[in-house]
This record gives sequence, C-alpha cells and structure tokens, in this order.
Amino acid sequence: MKKLFALLAVAGLVITACGPSAEEIAAEEQRVADSIAAEEQRVADSVAAAEAAAAAIEAQRIADSIAAVEATAAKPAAKTTSTKKATTTTKSAKDMTPAERAAAARQAQQTN
Repeated sequence: MKKLFALLAVAGLVITACGPSAEEIAAEEQRVADSIAAEEQRVADSVAAAEAAAAAIEAQRIADSIAAVEATAAKPAAKTTSTKKATTTTKSAKDMTPAERAAAARQAQQTN
C-alpha cells in the first residue's frame, strides 16, 4: 500500500510538472490580449473608413441636389421663350388636320 501511495504521488508530480509554467501562462494571456486589441483596432479602422465613405456619398448627393435645383431654376426662363415661339407658329383652325385639332384641344385643356 505504501508503494502504491508513493507511486501515485510521483505520478501526480510528473503530471503537474508537465503543465505550462507561470511564464508560459502569462505569455499566452498577453498574446490573447494583443490579438484582441489588434482586432478591435481593425474594426475601428473599418468603421472609420465606412463613415468616411458615407460622408463622401452624402456630400456628393447634396452637390447633385444643389445642381438639380439650380438647373430647374434656370429651365422656366427657357420654357417661356419656347412657349412664345410656339404661339407665334400656330396654325389657324382651317389649316389643321382633324388630328392636329384634337391635339390642340387636349393641349388647351391641359393649360386651363
């Protein structure tokens, strides 16, 4: 029985001795902490890049909207001149075909 107890004690010491040392455990914990910090930095960089891209897209959208508003503001003046030209070149009712008369009537209803 004493021999069996001694054998178990020696086996326990061997198993304990084969495990990682305190230095190895600390090094592994530091490696994990460094890996987590690097991943968090990568995510932060990705978020910053996405926000910058979104800001650039928003700035472009605003610039496009301003250009569209400026273009529509300039168009009514051009329409009035073309409308004046159209009124000067209208045919009299006698010179129109039935299809032209129908089109003129539809146009008159839309403007009224």
